[in-house]
Amino acid sequence: MSVIALLSDWIKSQKIKGPQMKDAPTFYRNLEEALDLRRADHSMFTNHKSAWKLGTSIDFCSNDMLSLGTTGEIRRTFLDELAANPNFAMYSGGSRLMDGNYDYIEDVEAEIAEFHGSETALIVGSGYEANTAIYGAVPRPGDAIVYDELVHASTHDGMTHSLAQCRIQFRHNDVDALRDAISSVLDSQPMIADGSRSLLISVESVYSMDGDICPLLEMLEVAKEMCPLGNAVFIVDEAHATGILGPKGAGLVSQLGVEKDVAIRLHTCGKALASTGGNRYPRKCDSSLCHYELRPLRHLHNCTLLPHCCGNPSGIQHDDHRKNPEVPRQPSTRSEAFFKSIEANKHWSKASEMGILSIPVIEDWAERDFNAHIVPLKTRQRYNWWLVFHLQLAGISAFPIDYPTVPRGQSRIRLMFHAANTEEQVETLASAICSWAAEMIEIEEGAEGAKKMPKAAHQVYALMAANA
Repeated sequence: MSVIALLSDWIKSQKIKGPQMKDAPTFYRNLEEALDLRRADHSMFTNHKSAWKLGTSIDFCSNDMLSLGTTGEIRRTFLDELAANPNFAMYSGGSRLMDGNYDYIEDVEAEIAEFHGSETALIVGSGYEANTAIYGAVPRPGDAIVYDELVHASTHDGMTHSLAQCRIQFRHNDVDALRDAISSVLDSQPMIADGSRSLLISVESVYSMDGDICPLLEMLEVAKEMCPLGNAVFIVDEAHATGILGPKGAGLVSQLGVEKDVAIRLHTCGKALASTGGNRYPRKCDSSLCHYELRPLRHLHNCTLLPHCCGNPSGIQHDDHRKNPEVPRQPSTRSEAFFKSIEANKHWSKASEMGILSIPVIEDWAERDFNAHIVPLKTRQRYNWWLVFHLQLAGISAFPIDYPTVPRGQSRIRLMFHAANTEEQVETLASAICSWAAEMIEIEEGAEGAKKMPKAAHQVYALMAANA
């Protein structure tokens, strides 16, 4: 299927349906009218196949950062692991705390705990499930949570079930704002000030929509300074650092060597590790935390564990890093090549000055020790879809991120760089972005003969009209 055909299918999915539902039952009519609010601005989420999976486009959108999936490496090692364990089960048998536990998953947990320098690990169904479990079960009455304003939705969902009633956010990656938030907690919560209750500080290693990295060392120092009784602890979501940052992809905490300073880490298997599941690593494992006697986790009681064969990749993929320790660095190398290429393009400087293009993480990129594989690409909000159309028609799979995933008015295109992306592909991406910017410069400057809309947008809107 061509990119045009995929765009045509997407266009059809954005057609308003409410007016056709006048005689439908109220329940279904109301659902369609609610969905029409998203269709009206072309932000209706639908199931679709990315063109890169069909071989007609370049992947700059998927989470397969180490390219373990696209290269087939994970399939090969997965099948080898199954062959080495011929009696694997295809069923769970029940929830983990009932009949669903087994030796293999405990062996995998012990292996990955050792890999990450943790005393223990727990595998659950997803990173989302892990975050809701952490924040729903760990905080005690009287505890407080201070969190970065851009933490993941799963963290927010977990906090709504938390026994910690005091929850304060601070400006993203702002160490001074963290200091102010901690000060506010100490002033209002005497049991935290006297050290009898805990302050949980929630951050992420790499932020999924912004591509920037947490200043964790500075934050740890602030917490130690302001809470000298040692009752301030960190929970670090390493979802987008797993497999990418740190020695052999062990994460930011391991890269900084602060494993003993972080209470809980969350790693996921569904992104760079090309699998599924989420792992949480408590620094210390006492009976109450390990056996969940403080507050039983409902997902452990009510949800079945992944079948034996699905749990295998959690351990297998760490072997891949041991075999080739250079793999985790490759996505970062690709993003850095992108920065070089786009800065060298003759249209970048002017497009940036005019506000037509913005890449926040490109500033001072060459001076940083590490650049993430996630690069947010921004333009004027009314231009966002025009740039998407241009990239799609240029054979590049990249998608817009809209509200509610990001705040209103902050839509962007999230570029994801992978180990398997070639230098030529990265150059193609940079050139396509800047060629669109050149069109927009002409349009905004009112150049003689310039159109009011870029070519790709004209083409897609013509498709929309044909499918109306």
